[in-house]
Amino acid sequence: MSRADVLKPHLAGCRALTSRRFASQTSVMAQTYLVFDLGSDEEKVQQARHKLESWKQAFRLDKKLQYKLEREQTVADVESATNVEPAKTEKSKSAKAKSKSKSKSAKSEADEENENSGPVKLFVRLYFSGHEKLSEQRWLDRIPAEEPFKSASPKIIRENEPNFDDVLKQFDTLE
Repeated sequence: MSRADVLKPHLAGCRALTSRRFASQTSVMAQTYLVFDLGSDEEKVQQARHKLESWKQAFRLDKKLQYKLEREQTVADVESATNVEPAKTEKSKSAKAKSKSKSKSAKSEADEENENSGPVKLFVRLYFSGHEKLSEQRWLDRIPAEEPFKSASPKIIRENEPNFDDVLKQFDTLE
């Protein structure tokens, strides 16, 4: 008796060895957003960023905890940014060659001043699967209770809330 003859009764009901179902292998993952208004205090922004990065590394939350910053510019900031650009275009090519490093540092300082002067909103996305509901709830409790986030008026926005789509679009448009 050959091996094929032995396997025939076992495979009689099967049409193929592989499954023909096209069911998704991934479960739907719930998204929850935390929105913090950090104001214009750059030290608080950097402290919050550092805290989130350390959590991502320590607890291996690379895809499950993501954040983005939205810096709002005031009218004065926009005007000063437009005034910086004409000044640098008026320089001659020879002056640019001599002071290339100086102009880059002056430009970066002006950009930093413009970026750092407006109010900052921090968007944190928690992206846990269905079987990790307890972990998600623990992070929802922990993040707003920690120091840099506690005083930043936290808002929790879940998928079933009406303004979820707005926050989702805003998060996707940020860098």
